[in-house]
Amino acid sequence: MTARRPSDVQFRNVAHNGHPAEPRDIWQARRFIEQHLTEDISLTKVANAVRINPTHLSEKFKHVTGSKFVDYVARNRFENARKLLEDFDLRVSETAFAVGFQSLSQFNRVFKKLSGKSPTDYRGSEARRQKRH
Repeated sequence: MTARRPSDVQFRNVAHNGHPAEPRDIWQARRFIEQHLTEDISLTKVANAVRINPTHLSEKFKHVTGSKFVDYVARNRFENARKLLEDFDLRVSETAFAVGFQSLSQFNRVFKKLSGKSPTDYRGSEARRQKRH
C-alpha cells in the first residue's frame, strides 16, 4: 500500500499559535497577503497565487477566517498603520500609503471604522498616553 499525499482540500496538520489547523490554501492565501500587504492586492491576485478560483477563495476565506477578504486585508493594514502612527516623523498620508492603502480617504474611513478615531486623533491620544508612562 502506498502513502497518500495530502491534497489542498485537506487541513494542515500543524496548528499555529494554538489555533485549530486551517486548510492549506487559506494558510497560503493569508501568508501571501502578509507578504504583499503594502502592494495593491486583490482577491484575484491572491487566488492566482494559491491556484484557486477567486469566488471559491472568497467563500472559503470567509468561512475559515470569519472575515471577508477585503476586511481581512484592511484590518491587517490598520494594525500596521497603528504602529507607524507612533512615529511622529511620518505624516498621516505617508503612513496610509506605506501600509498599502490606495487613497488617503480610504485610509481615514477604514481607520475611523476600526478604531473609532481618525488617524490624527488616534496619534494625539497615543502621544498623550505615552507621556503618562
